[in-house]
Amino acid sequence: MRLRNITGSNETVAKNRHVITEPEKLKGSWNTLFANDNPIHLEIGTGKGKFLMELATRNPGINYIGIEKYSSVLLRALEKMDETEYSNVYFIRFDAEYLTNIFAENEIERIYLNFSDPWPKDRHAKRRLTSRQFLSRYNQCLQSDGEVIFKTDNRPLFDFSLEEIDATEWRAKCITYDLHNSEHVESNIMTEYEERFVAEGKPIHMVRICR
Repeated sequence: MRLRNITGSNETVAKNRHVITEPEKLKGSWNTLFANDNPIHLEIGTGKGKFLMELATRNPGINYIGIEKYSSVLLRALEKMDETEYSNVYFIRFDAEYLTNIFAENEIERIYLNFSDPWPKDRHAKRRLTSRQFLSRYNQCLQSDGEVIFKTDNRPLFDFSLEEIDATEWRAKCITYDLHNSEHVESNIMTEYEERFVAEGKPIHMVRICR
């Protein structure tokens, strides 16, 4: 269960140098923040930041932005950031529903969705990060050859996601229902949740979504 209320977390996060507090002002010009023209990859629901920081370490030629809705969760990532100096990682405390308010057309090369909230009730389906509503938002800011990479341990959410892809102009590739016993595991970076699920013997599902 995520901790969503830590006293003073909003203020602490807002003051951190790795956090962008007015992302709307950078729409269409995020590369000026990084002072280069490297590709931009985005993680929605960045959690404690392990996945994003490992990517940034392995790929210094890529710029990474992590979006996290809850300050109390983002605070944990920022504590890790202070242990190592990164020039290619920034965070935003933001609701991904308004993604198109902060990113322009063709501005993002790749989006990562890792173990997203399944929103199990049918009436909340449009809140799922792989719903057709969110796919439409990604369509507005991803490059034409860009992609979304989705991982989850939740089989109903994964099946729902594949159905949503089929109902749109997107297409699914590299589908696996057991990532850690597939050829795709070689390039995989695990999140905190993933490490726990794998230790428990739960299969991890993964799909790459493109147009």
